[in-house]
Amino acid sequence: MGQRQPPFGRVLTAMVTPFSADGAVDLDLAARLAQHLVDHGSDGLVLCGTTGESPTLSWQEQHDLFDAVKTAVSGRATVLAGAGSNSTSEAIEAIGRAAEEGADGALVVVPYYNKPPQEGLEAHFRAIAQAAPRLPVMLYNIPGRTGCSLEPSTTARLLDLPNVVSYKAASGSTAEVSQLRLLCGDRLAIYSGDDALTLPMLAVGAVGVVSVASHLVGPQIQRMISAFLAGELATALSLHERLLPLCRALFSTTNPIPVKAALELEGWPVGSPRLPLVSADSDVRARLTTALAALRPT
Repeated sequence: MGQRQPPFGRVLTAMVTPFSADGAVDLDLAARLAQHLVDHGSDGLVLCGTTGESPTLSWQEQHDLFDAVKTAVSGRATVLAGAGSNSTSEAIEAIGRAAEEGADGALVVVPYYNKPPQEGLEAHFRAIAQAAPRLPVMLYNIPGRTGCSLEPSTTARLLDLPNVVSYKAASGSTAEVSQLRLLCGDRLAIYSGDDALTLPMLAVGAVGVVSVASHLVGPQIQRMISAFLAGELATALSLHERLLPLCRALFSTTNPIPVKAALELEGWPVGSPRLPLVSADSDVRARLTTALAALRPT
């Protein structure tokens, strides 16, 4: 059984959405941050996902953000647009817009709150993918947020759609990746959706990561993946262990609260999350400060 080449790159950053002091989307800062990320290890950027606070962005804000970032990176990186919803018709509208705007792919999350059965999930994703048949789709399974999980057997049935090419695995289990590999083989490019599990998931067949930590340590994540692929397992393990405290700190409370605080600590004024999320408290900031300091050269 082979391993599919990563369709969007090895390290994709699930990019935060910067806000100005008045709460508006800061498009200039988003463009500068996107350029910085591409210069520091990101092969691709995922906009308007969980980390990008998609539930609190208007359609116009999402359009403006995509346009600013796509222009800023100028073909140097892939740009995926979040196009998920728990309303199939709304997701169809979103993926159509992503295709029209020139996205390199669409991230489509499992519907949240309404908890459809597997038959409903299959019909949902099938309708969305067929609405933009030339746009590559990354299925996104994150049951801790959605309340239900896309089963590997359902995913396998969706592979008769040629634009269903990848899968973000964020269930917190390498077993999910193993089962997907058994059923889908190299027809599906699986990305880790959990920074702390990137190396373990690579070991069972993932091709890369949709990362939050790459806002801060993109080059190190690239080196870890490159070392693993080159068979330099001791080096990969050492990098994994070195990055682990930061990965854990970044998920010590609800994402993207910690990563926004970490970016502020590193000099990027990305602003607080929009309500109902709040700014990081002093304990989270202290943990982030310690983790970041440990990664600086001595």
